[in-house]
Amino acid sequence: MTPRLLAAALALALAPAAGASDLMQTYEMARNGDPQLAAAESNRLAQKEGAVQALGALLPQVNGSAGLTQSAQKDTRDGVDGGWSNTISRRTYSATLTQSVVDFGQFATLRGQKALSTAADYDLDSANNSLIVRTSAAYFDVLVAIETLAAAEAQQTALQKQFDFAQKRLDVGLAPITDVYEAQAQFDSARANLITSRNQLKDAYQALYEITGQQVQDLRALPDDFRPELPSNQDIQGWVDTALAQNPSLKSIEYQVKSSEASVSAARAGHLPSLSLSGSYGRTATWGTQAVFDPETQAVLGQNTHGDSRSVGLTLNIPIFAGGITQSAVRQAIAQRDSAQDGLEQQRRAIIRNTRNAYQTLEAGISEIEARRLALVSAQAAYDASQVGLEVGTRTVLDVLINQQTLFSAQQSYALSKYNYLQNRLLLAQAAGTLTIEDLQNVNRLLTVSADARLASPGTSTLTRPVAPTAAPATQTR
Repeated sequence: MTPRLLAAALALALAPAAGASDLMQTYEMARNGDPQLAAAESNRLAQKEGAVQALGALLPQVNGSAGLTQSAQKDTRDGVDGGWSNTISRRTYSATLTQSVVDFGQFATLRGQKALSTAADYDLDSANNSLIVRTSAAYFDVLVAIETLAAAEAQQTALQKQFDFAQKRLDVGLAPITDVYEAQAQFDSARANLITSRNQLKDAYQALYEITGQQVQDLRALPDDFRPELPSNQDIQGWVDTALAQNPSLKSIEYQVKSSEASVSAARAGHLPSLSLSGSYGRTATWGTQAVFDPETQAVLGQNTHGDSRSVGLTLNIPIFAGGITQSAVRQAIAQRDSAQDGLEQQRRAIIRNTRNAYQTLEAGISEIEARRLALVSAQAAYDASQVGLEVGTRTVLDVLINQQTLFSAQQSYALSKYNYLQNRLLLAQAAGTLTIEDLQNVNRLLTVSADARLASPGTSTLTRPVAPTAAPATQTR
């Protein structure tokens, strides 16, 4: 576990369930608790060590060794045990320095690892951008689920009243039994929709918890008078050009291609000679006794010597034949380079397509929001008119139920289009490689009202206008 994740885990363990009032606070939670971002940071650190190791292979290599040995031997001649044991001890010290002078393969490997290190930086930038859009998407999903649940609650309340009204009209003989059945069917469907909407809201909150690691509460939402606009005057080709120059995912693959090209050079260097410098220094000390078996004198010779050794030299290594391994490694590196280049071209085309689609979707989203708003106004007007028509006898209960369902769908679509527009703003900036915290702050400034207020007082919804029984049916029965 990284230190950042460890600190976040301790904070979660010691702190109570936290709440967030806006998108920025939610993002800060995600920034400290998202495991995907933590993994990307660790991968970057691991990738950068490759360049350090490749550079280290070109720097002097120093190794030291030390040894202590002792040997004993009994001298026996002509089957007679001389009874003498030869004991000799030897102590050695040595140090060896090796320096690569010319090694084209190691130089190419260093270039490749540096390219991968730069690619890792862009990968982390891409992960940060991904965290922004993932957090905002989960946040907006909660807001849409809240509005959907509020509309479902209001729809159930209205359909309950509609059913009661149809039952009363049936009781006084002003409506057929089919009106009651139709109202009952719509009411039962609304109850099922309400259960589904509540479950979807819980799941949306859980998806947000998966990113932040904390329970998020008191979200801020868009006001009713929200009017969208394009984030800048840059045209679609300008966004595409910016994306091709700055998109971090594309830049990462470009440096991966450079690394694969360096790998081809490193593989071809297997055919080239290499030159290295080496030097060593050593010291040896020997002491002990050495017995020479002589039945007459029985001589014992002492031994106590030491010596130093030094060496310096250049080694030229010329590869001649390696069983075809070098040629195979070159072919393999070339194939991997070609694959990386094809991946770069595929990513470049995808960036162009995604950027154009994000701009076009954002541009169309502005018109869609206005169209959805007008559709909601029309649906509300049709619903109001059908209620009046029902009271005067020109509309049936089925007409009111159909218009009520249309109004419910219009509210859902309007809410979804508004938050899709906000998400598409961030997606366009992500595709162009210009996404920053400032973009998220600009979106956050648009969220000014409490989302939970829609659930706290669902009776304020237009769908909850009651269709109360009037005195007219009773007068007509007289």
